[in-house]
Order: sequence, then structure tokens, then C-alpha cells
Amino acid sequence: MDIIQVVGLGLIATVLILIVKEQKAAAGFFIAVFTGIVIFLFLIGKISEVIAVLERLAAQSNVNMVFLQTILKIIGIAYIVEFGAQVVRDAGQEAIASKIELAGKVLIMVLAIPIITVIVETVMKLVPAS
Repeated sequence: MDIIQVVGLGLIATVLILIVKEQKAAAGFFIAVFTGIVIFLFLIGKISEVIAVLERLAAQSNVNMVFLQTILKIIGIAYIVEFGAQVVRDAGQEAIASKIELAGKVLIMVLAIPIITVIVETVMKLVPAS
């Protein structure tokens, strides 16, 4: 039933934006941003449940928590970048949205370097030296 609330909020906000946008374009933009934030806040509880399950699974399988934390940071960056870029696109600033996405990709690559290093080192240990 949660999705019905989210979709309902989205539909109501869309109708309001269409009505208000003709009078004041800035008000329509703020309604869109506010709606996005409300939906995001609504989902935080669900996200924390998923994180708790992943942490439990990582602990049970003796996975280094640093790897899980890094992956969760990467996922968080991806979601935040997507949200920010879409808000900026809604304001008509495609170039800035592209730069936000580029920054997100670079930050994700920086966070991924330790994991990539461990994978390469593991593969190198498995491959016999010639």
C-alpha cells in the first residue's frame, strides 16, 4: 500500500504544478522539489530496513564490514546524484545536471578503488606465476 501513497502524492503534486505553473513557474518548481523530498523521506525507513538486513547477512557470512559500508556509500551517492540531477533538470539546467552526474561517477570510482584493489590482488594470487 506504500506505493499507492507515493503515486497518489505524485499525482496530486503534478496536478498542483500544472495549475500553479501557469501563474508562477517558480512555485511549480518548489512544489516538485518539496514532493521529491517528501517521497525521499518516506523511503528512508524502508532503506534503513534493507541496510539492517544487509548488515546482518554480512556479519553472518564474515564479510568485512568495510566492503559493505563502501558499497552502501556507493549506492547512496548514486541515489543522491540521481535525485539532485533530476531536480536540476526540472529547473531546465541540463548542463549542470550532467556535471552533477559526472561528479557522482568520479566519487563512486574513488570509493570503489579499495574493492577493485582487493579483487585484483585476489585474482593475482589465484593465477600461477609464469
